[in-house]
Amino acid sequence: MKDEQKKIAAAYETVGKLSNLYDGMMTNSSFLGRLAMKIFWGLSDADYLKFLSYAFAGISENFSGKLLEVPVGTGVLSLPRYKNLRDAEIFCVDYSEKMLTAAKNHAENLNLPNIKFLRGDVGNLPFGDKIFDAVLSINGFHAFPNKNAAYSETFRILKDGGTFCGTKYIKNQNAVTDFFVKNFCERLGYFTPPFETLQSLELKLKKIYGAVKISSVQSFAGFICRK
Repeated sequence: MKDEQKKIAAAYETVGKLSNLYDGMMTNSSFLGRLAMKIFWGLSDADYLKFLSYAFAGISENFSGKLLEVPVGTGVLSLPRYKNLRDAEIFCVDYSEKMLTAAKNHAENLNLPNIKFLRGDVGNLPFGDKIFDAVLSINGFHAFPNKNAAYSETFRILKDGGTFCGTKYIKNQNAVTDFFVKNFCERLGYFTPPFETLQSLELKLKKIYGAVKISSVQSFAGFICRK
């Protein structure tokens, strides 16, 4: 497990160095980013908007509680939304120093001084039990080497009645995407198997949480879970 974690960390350190290219894809804004979204992920512009809506569906526009985002990545998707959550207490965690540096730079550019950034492992989060009102994870769980520990830890730190939400890759939805994941993302250490199907993800989450809502667009699942 430690070797897998080191491989993932090294992969995302590289991504952090190329954050402009990564951000162009995540925001579907650059020419190469939009091309990658369509070819490798099967997301049209309309599909991308669905993905984006699923990613943040569990966080209300007037959210004012304690929020953890893990992993934050470069923060290119989430940080602009946090400008409207001035009453929220927000913690952003990532295992990659390069990703955290990119996220901190985004936060400075957006004048978001109150967000706390920490380097940490989702399988061993540096927080006490039941202290967060919401945990947000955008495209993180398909990368984590110990997914059971990640599910356990994100559940542990949530308050009763809290929300676990976000998006993740799911297999068996798009053959081109599955081929790309297996032969590029997995081989280079960006993603770590095993991967879930839409059905297996729903079953897993329903074993953990009291209420679960699942949505999907192409090879991405959106989820909102209540503890």
